Amino acid sequence: MQGNALRQQKPWSSSLTPEVLVPRLGDSLIEKGLLTRDDLKRALAHQTTRASAGQPILLGQSLMELELIDRKTLDRAVTEQISQLQEALRQSNLFLEQRVEQRTAELQEALDKLTELNRLKDDFISNVSHELRTPLSHMVGYIDLLSVEALGTLTEEQRSAVKVLEKSYRRLGNLIDNLLFLSFDTAESLHLEPVPTQIEELFVHVIEQNQSKADSEKITLSRSVATGLPEAQADNNKIEWAVGQLVENAVKFNKAGGRVHLTAELNGKKIDVSVADTGVGIPANKVDEIFQPFHQIDGSSTRRVGGAGIGLTLTKRIIEAHGSKLVVDSLPGQGTRMTFWLPVYEKH
Repeated sequence: MQGNALRQQKPWSSSLTPEVLVPRLGDSLIEKGLLTRDDLKRALAHQTTRASAGQPILLGQSLMELELIDRKTLDRAVTEQISQLQEALRQSNLFLEQRVEQRTAELQEALDKLTELNRLKDDFISNVSHELRTPLSHMVGYIDLLSVEALGTLTEEQRSAVKVLEKSYRRLGNLIDNLLFLSFDTAESLHLEPVPTQIEELFVHVIEQNQSKADSEKITLSRSVATGLPEAQADNNKIEWAVGQLVENAVKFNKAGGRVHLTAELNGKKIDVSVADTGVGIPANKVDEIFQPFHQIDGSSTRRVGGAGIGLTLTKRIIEAHGSKLVVDSLPGQGTRMTFWLPVYEKH
């Protein structure tokens, strides 16, 4: 019988709502032998007639007006239905609680696995970087000996070859440093050592580091710093590295005869720093992609420029670790401006 459906339904199914488990009043009365199917039809017809006359009534009222059931029997049937519905709701809540506990446990397990994978990734990057540094230190020793001709006089051709080795060593060393930086999962995990930082001096260092590459690509590097600009509060080494990456990128994705300009201006208690170029630009729908690790917008094997694709990822993390944000304004074919801010250093 449907009246026993609630007790017989097991296990609880998420597709069954409390309303489905509790039979309608008319069906319940028929199941209990208190009403016939014809009686129910008469009561429903009477209910429809009253509604058409603008006097809507409930099914129970219709049954009593036709004297098909008395008030006491009807009240008992309705009370039983209410009790069944309450039990159905209780079971529904119990089922939901069990599902929430199950999903919470599954999510926690997934989080534990992700945490372990992140730990393994960090260990892997750290170990690989260490293993790379050991033979690299041996290489640089011999490169230095060759460079100063301690192992014998070099021909002009050999000197050129040694310069290529020195350049490749520096590039490989920078890549290893970047890999170590990448082991920090978030900006918050980066350890900063804020000190008073002269932006003018920082710009000079960055331009010196990139001048050779810019000259070879026929790119002009320039800077402008507001007069009397105060010192910034920043981790000098990390911010210089980050600005250097922005400039290196601006040179790399520029064109012959192009320009890269560094600007620093006072904006209240902040210093706005920007690196603008006249390069290829970035499509609006590709801006987010440039900050993804090991990714370049041109990922083809025939792309014009090289690189591991982690410089901007790390730059963004360093800038965000300073409580700032790297903003990108770009127009394809016209150039890109990348801007962030640093707080003014305040003596305590």
